[in-house]
Amino acid sequence: MKKKKKKASTKLSSQDLLALGFPSGKPLGTALNIIHTHYTELGKNHQIELLQDVLAAPDQYHMHATLAPLAQAILAQQEAEPIALKPDKQQYAIYGAEGIEEGALNQMDIAMRLPITDSGALMPDAHQGYGLPVGGVLATHHAVIPYGVGVDIGCRMSMSIFDIHTGYLDKNREKIIKMLKDNTRFGNTAFKRPMDHEIMERPEFSEIPIVRELKDRAFQQLGTSGGGNHFVEFGTVEIHDANNDFDLPSGKYVAILSHSGSRRLGANIAGYYTKVAMDYCPLPQEAKHLAWLDLDTEAGQEYWLAMNLAGDYASACHHQIHERLAASLGEAPMARIENHHNFAWKEKDASGKEVIVHRKGATPAGKGVMGIIPGTMATPGFIVRGKGEAAAINSASHGAGRVMSRTQAFKTLSEAQMRKNLQKAGVDLVGAALDEAPMAYKDIHQVMAYQRDLVEVVGTFYPKIVRMNEDKKYVEVD
Repeated sequence: MKKKKKKASTKLSSQDLLALGFPSGKPLGTALNIIHTHYTELGKNHQIELLQDVLAAPDQYHMHATLAPLAQAILAQQEAEPIALKPDKQQYAIYGAEGIEEGALNQMDIAMRLPITDSGALMPDAHQGYGLPVGGVLATHHAVIPYGVGVDIGCRMSMSIFDIHTGYLDKNREKIIKMLKDNTRFGNTAFKRPMDHEIMERPEFSEIPIVRELKDRAFQQLGTSGGGNHFVEFGTVEIHDANNDFDLPSGKYVAILSHSGSRRLGANIAGYYTKVAMDYCPLPQEAKHLAWLDLDTEAGQEYWLAMNLAGDYASACHHQIHERLAASLGEAPMARIENHHNFAWKEKDASGKEVIVHRKGATPAGKGVMGIIPGTMATPGFIVRGKGEAAAINSASHGAGRVMSRTQAFKTLSEAQMRKNLQKAGVDLVGAALDEAPMAYKDIHQVMAYQRDLVEVVGTFYPKIVRMNEDKKYVEVD
């Protein structure tokens, strides 16, 4: 049944102006206040044209009877001096420095010069990203950096462990491949009839304007996975430590492991609030993607609520993926392990003071905290227990980490190489392109060796049947 198309709002909103490149902060609020007070008789398009005229030439309106406050706010923002970085970076712990590219180190050095920075650390899977490097951990004073969290807010790992003999996988490979095709969707595909979930009733979907606009798409993408390095896979898991948090005897089991995030919901929240932060917090060019939001401001509080919603939404998607597959297997899981990265947490530093800890592509590893660190589609992943290492800000890597950019992988690697690598590992692959070939990643065993002081290994997961994105355009499928 086709949904009725929503009638476009006739009232000018902040989203309308931001979409036109209008600066956020004081100019945005002033513009809306003037329009809704003095120009209600104009149509929406005429209102936009008027504001665009002021934005294009604010000096011509600084004495205008009604538009002067807007012109003055725009001029003041344009003339604002960038916030100065500290002249010297603070020292920070680096794990596996010899395997980390210079671009990632430079980005972390800049982050350590922010006036809001408390401490930082770089994980052994680190590589260059936007703003904070992937694998970067940054603790700040009462401020959150949207690009320090990342675009895929709340991206996470989730594992279900089943009391099924591991021989089941080899005997039923074709059946499991069909199971994955029937019960998972990637990239721009969606289920024709998404399963409902209580996450869609959260008040943030009605109370935060940018989130409200994303609700329909978020519902459409429930229970699906993103593209890139996101996956759902069947494999075997060996539990080494009988004193584990999920009461599983040592031994081998069948497991489902998934990696995905908050889809377009998180990406749009990240994009919107990054723009707000960059307008609110002008920084030098080399640091502009590290713009922050003070948590005492309305924008900072909104982002914090929206970020937490996106993280919970990502978790709901994983739960639905695992529920669908468990139902298809006809088995209930014995245990579920889940952790997220690309997030910010309120934690205490060594002195007991509250800080905001950003883990962009880093796994929480506080003392006793359980997590999953995957390898590649052809190498093991690990169930780990955190050791609570203060120098690492209670963190560990979130995977193997790239050794080749996606572009480099496409130029350097071949399909034949990837097939040979997968065949040697005994892995069947559904989907995925060369940019996700195992050879494009660091050696997971070396990465784990670099962080032996950060986590202890409780179990080892071996992928056997892997599904990743292979779809090129948005379609609905049953």
